[in-house]
Amino acid sequence: MCGIIGYVGTEDAVPIIVEGLKKLEYRGYDSAGVAICQKDGFAVVKQEGRLNALEARLAERPIAGHMGIGHTRWATHGEPSDANSHPHVGSRNMIAVVHNGIIENYRQLKEFLEKKGVPFISQTDSEVVAQLCEYYYSGDIMEAVIKVVNRLEGSYALGIMCLEEPDTLVAVKKDNPLIIGVSGHGQFIASDVPAVLKHTNKVYYLNDKEIAMLRKGDVRFFNFDKEPLQKPVETVTWNIDSAEKGGWPHFMLKEIMEQPRILRDTINSAAGGGNGTVIGRLDVARFNKIVLTACGSAYNAGMVARYVFERLCRLPVEVELASEFRYRDTVIDAKTLVILISQSGETADTIAAMREAKSKEATTLAIVNVVGSTIAKEADECLFTAAGPEIAVATTKAFSAQLVLLYCLAVRFGARLGKLAEKEEREMLAEIDGLPDKAAKVLEQIDAIQKYASACVVYKSIFFIGRNIDYAIALEGSLKLKEISYIHSEAYAGGELKHGTISLVEEETLVVAIANCERLYGKIMSNAEQVISRGAKVLLIGNCPYAEQNGKLSGIRLPECADLFSPSLSVIVLQLFAYYVAANKGLDIDKPRNLAKSVTVE
Repeated sequence: MCGIIGYVGTEDAVPIIVEGLKKLEYRGYDSAGVAICQKDGFAVVKQEGRLNALEARLAERPIAGHMGIGHTRWATHGEPSDANSHPHVGSRNMIAVVHNGIIENYRQLKEFLEKKGVPFISQTDSEVVAQLCEYYYSGDIMEAVIKVVNRLEGSYALGIMCLEEPDTLVAVKKDNPLIIGVSGHGQFIASDVPAVLKHTNKVYYLNDKEIAMLRKGDVRFFNFDKEPLQKPVETVTWNIDSAEKGGWPHFMLKEIMEQPRILRDTINSAAGGGNGTVIGRLDVARFNKIVLTACGSAYNAGMVARYVFERLCRLPVEVELASEFRYRDTVIDAKTLVILISQSGETADTIAAMREAKSKEATTLAIVNVVGSTIAKEADECLFTAAGPEIAVATTKAFSAQLVLLYCLAVRFGARLGKLAEKEEREMLAEIDGLPDKAAKVLEQIDAIQKYASACVVYKSIFFIGRNIDYAIALEGSLKLKEISYIHSEAYAGGELKHGTISLVEEETLVVAIANCERLYGKIMSNAEQVISRGAKVLLIGNCPYAEQNGKLSGIRLPECADLFSPSLSVIVLQLFAYYVAANKGLDIDKPRNLAKSVTVE
């Protein structure tokens, strides 16, 4: 969600902070601001809208200093406005704060402070932090911060400056990501690595209820009892080029085109190194059920994986929305394997689901893309996808990496359980190993997909249908389209059309049908005929031979592939289709409205 960047050092903080905020735009935001610590007070410039609006304000009113904090806000409490934008400054101009998260008891705290005569100027929950910190400050910023966080309920990543301690930047976190970067010219706080990577690849990952005290020459860590902590510095292995467009018009297109390499890297990681070790030591024989839980696209990856695990492992598999998981009386125990899927490793609902599963003694296995993330650190076991930084809000390569890692896991589990003979295991792994080359072949059809998508801008609703595992990937195709094109879309199991859904089909409706399950070709073509007879147009993605005999639909063929792993090819067509529909509408593809890359609030 919101993006935080802070700097203390020898350089001018403003350009460093603005540049860092640009690297955090993918998190989603509706306003932005900067606060700089100066001798006579905080210089604050903030603006509703995109960063170019903030830059225009900064050009009109230049500010400078060697310590500052910046923020991109995704509104939760209070509408997007200049007043509700961060940073927030206390009424005595003593404390400045940026905040990511939700303060659940802010109303009680606000009432407490208002009774003490403290005036508020925003509608946000975040302003409470600045005002409360001023209330408690009596010469020691750490003491004040500890008193504040002990009264806060909810989640937070905080960057805090105090006017009376102008050489110290404070960072503290609970249930929201925050990293510390260290360089030769100064120290950084940030919500994510790309914000600081131009300056350093040396970072510390804050754990929950840890405080970092940054000065231009050092960083110190403490717990909430003010006891010093020793933390290891980690080296980020990917370079800044991975987080740059590199000449592509959008990050999303760049990331789609990177998928053959990402698939290869992730497949290789499953065969050796840390991922191979984790897969090798999991005692799958002691589980009688697998539960996959996630949100958004990661949930759709779980839906695909259910078909793969059930067929190869012959175990019961459930897929749960993480946002619902802890509110159900879910039947799990010590014999349940709960697989958590999250690109960021910081998804609030998935973190909550993980903790619920652990409380019921289930074994938790995380599939994440970010080393040092909360889920990676707290899960019993963790597998890392090799997607590298994904900047576009709508996931593409990270989703594909999750899928292929789940395939590898299912095959290895199936073999260990005795459900796959050694020859079958080799054949399955060979199929998976061939996916990167086949993905490259799909990308060679980009012109045909672009041409078809250009004619689809006029549709107000688009439906996606599939059978079996094709239905699972249809869910992701529908989500991708609505995320970035703002066209209403829904995905349905093909057999459900006649149970109500077909009433929505009318003249010039577009239906995208996915057909890679050979035993169900006839069924999906029957569904296609049903909608065509009611005036719909059909785009068929897959290898159904009957499609070539029907002039009423258009088709995108895929390389031959085992149906269990075909979603990895279908999804590339679906991603490109969504991308080009949105591009032809002239939309902000990398930063779709109201969406954030990492949903760190419930």
